[in-house]
Amino acid sequence: MKILLTGGAGYIGSHTFVALRQASFEPVILDTFANSHPAVVQRLETITGQPVLLERGDVLDTPWVESVLRQHQPVGVVHFAGDKAVGESVAQPLKYFHNNIGGAVSLLRAMTAVHADGTVPTAPTLVFSSSATVYGDPASVPITEDFPRSHTNPYGHSKLVIEDMLTAVRAANPAWRVGTLRYFNPVGAHPSGLIGEDPAGIPNNLMPFVAQVAVGQRPCLSVYGNDYPTPDGTGVRDYIHVVDLAAGHVAALQALLNRGESFTVNLGTGRGNSVLEVIKAFEAASGCPVPYQFAPRRAGDVAQCYADAALAKELLGWQAHLTLDQMCADTWRWQSNNPMGYRM
Repeated sequence: MKILLTGGAGYIGSHTFVALRQASFEPVILDTFANSHPAVVQRLETITGQPVLLERGDVLDTPWVESVLRQHQPVGVVHFAGDKAVGESVAQPLKYFHNNIGGAVSLLRAMTAVHADGTVPTAPTLVFSSSATVYGDPASVPITEDFPRSHTNPYGHSKLVIEDMLTAVRAANPAWRVGTLRYFNPVGAHPSGLIGEDPAGIPNNLMPFVAQVAVGQRPCLSVYGNDYPTPDGTGVRDYIHVVDLAAGHVAALQALLNRGESFTVNLGTGRGNSVLEVIKAFEAASGCPVPYQFAPRRAGDVAQCYADAALAKELLGWQAHLTLDQMCADTWRWQSNNPMGYRM
């Protein structure tokens, strides 16, 4: 059974590709490589031992996406494509509204067209890559799926709007099967060390920046804020291994295909770690120092954010298994083997 992965060459998409292959699906990558690197395709072939089906193009091009859907007739779509940096979204909000919201509108229009005319005979089935940023600055933790939604930055706003769009689409056509996955903080890399997180330019997320400091690519880590109401004053997040996260997508697809009932679930570990705890764990995993300095808080950041992941276990039979130590060890293997990422 074919599954279309928009943004499938990216960090989470590439790991989900591997997980889908292992589950006997046939994933098809749709990507512009604007936020990813073509070298990932050969590495996926090495990991899986099979050729990669790739369609290179932009999800904003609705007629082209329609043609891809008609050609491959996937039983489901996983929508990863979009921009994801909180800080950049504050500086460039229109980019995020255009690419994220516009890309989702384009994909939904294409899916609607091919299912309406019967070209793709199965019910429209979509797994959406959402985010814990839709909870804004939560009043308490852990966060359950029925918490009030809000946003503190344009990135989170774009995810919230897309969630509302999906609700409206399902109301208009109850045949749609939608799994909305609210990620917390994906980190880590495939245990082979062949694929991992490779941000362009200065990393916006903590773990790749820590890894680049440890490998000597950057001199020092800036820790944004040491006066939050947390145990050590630094921000607390729910870090989830990307391999666990990829398994969550497989479980979500299987649930939609088998039961046909839509759902929204958190994908997280159910516990939080502070920035300083992550630094300490990474130093232990790598054997390298990670020098850091405190800096002012970043716009759009919140003090702490971690999941209650019980609903994902109940509905999907999924839970995270890999520890922070394993996240750091796998990140270090990827970073030390690929100090410049895919840009050798």
